[in-house]
Amino acid sequence: MRWRNLLAAGGTVVAIVAVLRAMSVDSAGIAAPLLLLDVVVVARFWGMTSALIAAAMAAASYSYYFLPPEGFAIQDPVDWVEFVTFIVTAVVAGELASRAERRAAEAQAGRQEIERLYQELQIAFDRASEAEAARRNEQLKSALLDALTHNLRTPLTAIKASVTALIGAGTWSSLSHLPVEGQRELLEVIDEESDRLNRFIEALSHAGQPDTSQPPHLRAVALEDIVRAGLARAETITRDHRITVALDPDLPRVCVDSPSIAEAIYILVDNASKYAPPGTTIDVRAARLDGNQVQLRVTDEGPGIPPDYRERVFEKFFRIPGREPADSHRGGVGLGLPIARRLVEAQAGRIWIDTPSSSNVSGTTVAMVLPVAREDSGNGGGERAPVGVMVMKEGVR
Repeated sequence: MRWRNLLAAGGTVVAIVAVLRAMSVDSAGIAAPLLLLDVVVVARFWGMTSALIAAAMAAASYSYYFLPPEGFAIQDPVDWVEFVTFIVTAVVAGELASRAERRAAEAQAGRQEIERLYQELQIAFDRASEAEAARRNEQLKSALLDALTHNLRTPLTAIKASVTALIGAGTWSSLSHLPVEGQRELLEVIDEESDRLNRFIEALSHAGQPDTSQPPHLRAVALEDIVRAGLARAETITRDHRITVALDPDLPRVCVDSPSIAEAIYILVDNASKYAPPGTTIDVRAARLDGNQVQLRVTDEGPGIPPDYRERVFEKFFRIPGREPADSHRGGVGLGLPIARRLVEAQAGRIWIDTPSSSNVSGTTVAMVLPVAREDSGNGGGERAPVGVMVMKEGVR
């Protein structure tokens, strides 16, 4: 390969000289630039050694054919200056062209090495990402299983306890020692917890699916009754908190599915008791907004929700980074608020995280708006008795 390059370098000089001689060109001013250009081209493509060969042959040809007298003898001192200048220029130009080519080759090799290292890094990163994704997926599955187990075990435990009590008391025989009121109360527990279990499973399976159809059991219900039902269900999980309720005295009835809204209230109180420190107050308030809406607000004294996360907390499986419940045994996977939004919006309602009235106020306020029943939309709730403010639980046990 090297010998072929040297022969090719010499051949270019011979070709240029032959063409100039054939055209009867004997001017040094025309030959010199062409021969110098040839040296640069040879250096660019075949390296410095070939360029030196081309420079030597170009200098000899320049001296022999284009500097008078013809041959290797040079008489005019000016011709000697031109000859030396030609040689120096040819060598320098060849060296510069060869060096530029070497640097270009080194740069190309460097880019290829960088690309190779980047590809290896990308492969390693992809493998690490896949491993991390698999690990988080396993964590999510475990947390989801824990949350589902907790939400399913609670009503099943109540149902099992009630059925066991009824069987043990001989309910279905004439010798039953359980009073009729007690039997009815246990049957109501079974009925309510079965409904709760059914609503949880249904809401879980449809939490992210849009549904514009009306719920099947809309009716005019007193909001006070719904609040009491939701708080009664949450009595166990709020045993370490103080619950206060303030309902406007002129609240109209709302047109909703009562068990669904009670479930939503239970979810909000459950979240509040989960993240608010023990001994703090959970406040439930309701007021009429206008002729067609009632607003219910649940406020706790927990750490609060940053503005950037106030909409994202309604996404399935989203949890605020670094946020852990006050009770380490009450974990979650981010399904409560999405289910609550599903239940409320299915009844033409709306639910959101409200902005605190003051920057110094901590805690979280979840607000929901419910439609007023048609017969109560313009009469301010009729002749219903004032509810006022009531404390559901004094002190902390």
